[in-house]
Amino acid sequence: MHSQTSLPLAHGAVASPSTFSFSSEPEPGGVEEALLQLVQDHHHASLRLRDATGEEGRDQEGSACGGPDGGGGERRRVQEAFVNEKRIEYEIRALAATIARFSKQTDQSLSVTHSMNTAIKEIGDFENWMKIMEFDCKSITAAIHNIHQA
Repeated sequence: MHSQTSLPLAHGAVASPSTFSFSSEPEPGGVEEALLQLVQDHHHASLRLRDATGEEGRDQEGSACGGPDGGGGERRRVQEAFVNEKRIEYEIRALAATIARFSKQTDQSLSVTHSMNTAIKEIGDFENWMKIMEFDCKSITAAIHNIHQA
């Protein structure tokens, strides 16, 4: 796993998980629960990283190139750009992992659907075979009955 304190976030508002509304309770182990957990984890990580960025920024403001007006503004903007780049890279890695996980789940769902479809086709084939056998048995019974009456 990645170290969450080494990649601070840039200053900005982060939506609280309580601002998201769902019409029903998520099913345990369902996709909704996984997404909700993902949002909550992201929110907590963002808050920790944002707090770490705020502390680093306050520590570095006074010491930048000889004082507050001695080129510190440019250095601070470069640092913010670097922090933003690192945050974006971290988010890309997290998104790639999430995409891989959902891709795997989709593949599993397709496999289950294919298996169910095959089973339903086999049930239909068996039902058709049973109907043919029933018709054949009735035909044989009628033939035997006709022979017996003659």
